[in-house]
Amino acid sequence: MRRGPRLGSVIVAAAAIVRKENARMSTPADELKTAVIIEDDAEIRHILAEVLESSGFSTVSVGNGIDGVRAVLTYKPLLTTIDVNMPGIDGIEAAKRIRAQSDTFIIMLTGLSEEADVIAGLGAGADDYLLKPFRPRELRARVEALLRRSRGVPAAPSPAPASQGSVGPSFPAARVTTSATPVVPVVTDVVVPAEPGGAATAAVPATVDGDEWLVHRDLRLHPENRVVLVGDDELELTRTEFDLLATLLESKRRVRSKADLTLVLRGESYVTSYFVGDADKRAVEAHMTNLRRKLGDSAASPRYIETVRGVGYRLTAESV
Repeated sequence: MRRGPRLGSVIVAAAAIVRKENARMSTPADELKTAVIIEDDAEIRHILAEVLESSGFSTVSVGNGIDGVRAVLTYKPLLTTIDVNMPGIDGIEAAKRIRAQSDTFIIMLTGLSEEADVIAGLGAGADDYLLKPFRPRELRARVEALLRRSRGVPAAPSPAPASQGSVGPSFPAARVTTSATPVVPVVTDVVVPAEPGGAATAAVPATVDGDEWLVHRDLRLHPENRVVLVGDDELELTRTEFDLLATLLESKRRVRSKADLTLVLRGESYVTSYFVGDADKRAVEAHMTNLRRKLGDSAASPRYIETVRGVGYRLTAESV
């Protein structure tokens, strides 16, 4: 990324904002969370680290996708940010490898002119995306929205085969910050771009530990245990896919718009003034495509989820 003269004043101003936030926020050591930053631009890595550290994270920063996958498997972070365009393996491939072995929250970073990367990133298992250029406060809001969502029990990451070169015992070639006090880099090192068909199931759901399943045909979802079954087969869904499916099951035949589902995923379902753009709606479409594929469902001849053209989504009728 190249900085023009006009961006210099933005950098100074943004750094001042972040310093103020860091000064007023401090997190006890036992509440620290880990975040991995995968970004090839050193200056953007600095600002991402600043924002996340001011939000109570310790950070691990790496400059390429291979080291990023290693860092996630080594440090088991709560949150991971991934830039789409990087040398070596790109952010899409890195997200796929990470998602196959980790339950970390993933936020993809992509350029304004690369909207297709948003869809590809979500398809690779990302939970959210952030368009470049972005404001630090927007990143923090996205992170807080992710953390408000219920988390399942994280899957224990299994080491990748040595032949893939994705895990190595000599990893720690990363910038790690573990201090409870946020670390603020030199102002000149900070860059902040400014702006950015079958039989119906039983009518009474089965129960586990006294809690009800959400049931539609042979599809069952347990909100508390975050388990999804199609027949006797358990499905592996991302958090976002699970939350989308749970919302639709709870809503039954009531149509949920793409904007509505966007707000639900961000934990803002009761904030009617929250802005939802076209990119947000396309992201919901991408998540829905992935969900349908895992369910073995078809948009043209749906068994579980039908599209209400121009409006949104709802469950199919119990029988057709």
